[in-house]
Amino acid sequence: MEASMYEILTNSPFFNGLTAKEIKELLQTVNYKIVEYPAKEIYTLAGMPCKYADFILKGELISRMTGLSGKQVQIDRLKACVLIAPAFIFAKNNAMPVSVETAQHTTIMRMMPSELKHLIDTNERIRMNFIQLLSSIDVFLTQKLRMLSLFTVREKVAYFLMKAAKEQQSRTIKLSNSRQEIADTFGIQKFSLLRCLSEFEDNGAIKIDGKQITILNSDKMK
Repeated sequence: MEASMYEILTNSPFFNGLTAKEIKELLQTVNYKIVEYPAKEIYTLAGMPCKYADFILKGELISRMTGLSGKQVQIDRLKACVLIAPAFIFAKNNAMPVSVETAQHTTIMRMMPSELKHLIDTNERIRMNFIQLLSSIDVFLTQKLRMLSLFTVREKVAYFLMKAAKEQQSRTIKLSNSRQEIADTFGIQKFSLLRCLSEFEDNGAIKIDGKQITILNSDKMK
């Protein structure tokens, strides 16, 4: 694992701009360990403290927020190279606001916050990367809050489809998640998602073929 770990971390925003050799040399100055989580394992529960600086080397984590009624909203899916919850690592109130579990077998590089601080303090590029990382999270959460609180169901689904098309650079979108998982990202019922997709297809906005959706006319989704 360690032989390729440094190459994996070159894709991490935290180590952006550094070579695998430079990352290896930096990690030799701190203590860390490799932790394995099986699929569907609880990584943390809402309210638990963020005690470690964890980088995902392989696998995927899903973060969810649960309301008093039991309703869940999927906040994000965290994939390889991500530093988990960077805004809470050094926070005075470091209680996690979300519950997180593994979507598949996941491998993590774990270090104490003090070790992460050493990397930030001793390398100017990493320090700037960390600042940019925190800024990006603020932008992401602002957009997420706006989408969840202000968008109608129709607007949420249209936003998802257009965003996916942009990310995949194609008007034909391949869905990697189930309909239920997609509905959870919006905080809506699966039935509401299916009804909206059916309406879009009926008015000629999209064409649905299993887990593949083609956007025919984006104006008809407005």
